[in-house]
Amino acid sequence: MNEQSKITVGGQAVLEGVMMRSPEYVAVAVRKPNGRIVLKKDAFKSWTKRYKILGWPFIRGGVILIESMIMGIKALNFSSTIAMEAEEKSKSEKKQEKTRKKTQKENDLKVILTMLLAFALGIGLFFYLPLIITDSTGVQTGLAFNLVDGVIRLAFFLIYLFLISLWKDIRRVFEYHGAEHKSVFAYENKQPLTIEGVKSFTTHHPRCGTSFLLIVMLVSIMVFIPLGKPDNINERLIRLVFIPLIGGISYEIIRLSGSKFGKKFARILVAPGLWLQRITTKEPDDSQLEVALVSLKAALNKDVGDQIEWVVPKNEK
Repeated sequence: MNEQSKITVGGQAVLEGVMMRSPEYVAVAVRKPNGRIVLKKDAFKSWTKRYKILGWPFIRGGVILIESMIMGIKALNFSSTIAMEAEEKSKSEKKQEKTRKKTQKENDLKVILTMLLAFALGIGLFFYLPLIITDSTGVQTGLAFNLVDGVIRLAFFLIYLFLISLWKDIRRVFEYHGAEHKSVFAYENKQPLTIEGVKSFTTHHPRCGTSFLLIVMLVSIMVFIPLGKPDNINERLIRLVFIPLIGGISYEIIRLSGSKFGKKFARILVAPGLWLQRITTKEPDDSQLEVALVSLKAALNKDVGDQIEWVVPKNEK
């Protein structure tokens, strides 16, 4: 029990599945259209553990953010690959295998391209565009400029979440997101990792990525205020240098929410993120909880039963 309390787990919802991460493993479980669960588990060691300096406070947050984004995109690509294989089920096994290998190579390239595109769009939509709009308002003082810029950035983020929540496929992802949170809560509270054991827990978790991103938005306002009003393109772009610092501060705040020290202060900051999870998490059904539990058990290196279709990593074949 003491050993369990020291292990921190986290995850992410993917297409018809859940990715879970522990200090030693990353597991992705996906439900196929035929009802079976496909599972992939890889050994994992965070960059913050490999290189001591990357684990320092206020540095580790930015590192973990990048690391999580890479793992998340890989998990999404894996889940989409499973979906594509399901669509190919009417073809011969030989053709399916050829398609699988081709898809895997394409996905390796997609991971890099998607990550770069996501980063560029995120920077443009949530950091640079609000600066342009704020500049057009005619606000002159540095304090007022950064407050208006922060409000516009936050509004963009909320509108974005609301719009994607209207998409039927995204709602399914949000249900798996809820399943992920319930499973993690059950584990943290030392409850049985069964469907009945996780049902009673809420879908709103303080260490959720949604809460983290919202805190990033709020922290960025405080970090940018001392920079004053940017008067040219160079001064706007220089703000990108502060993104790792913003991520680092935000991560430490999230960590505080799970500790006794500063817990009340952290709760105040995390509260808006918990409210926002009313949009980004939905109540899952039993089949979705089952997928999340399989992923969690695999990440913890526990037995997942013999009804699972394993995908063996290349380095273990």
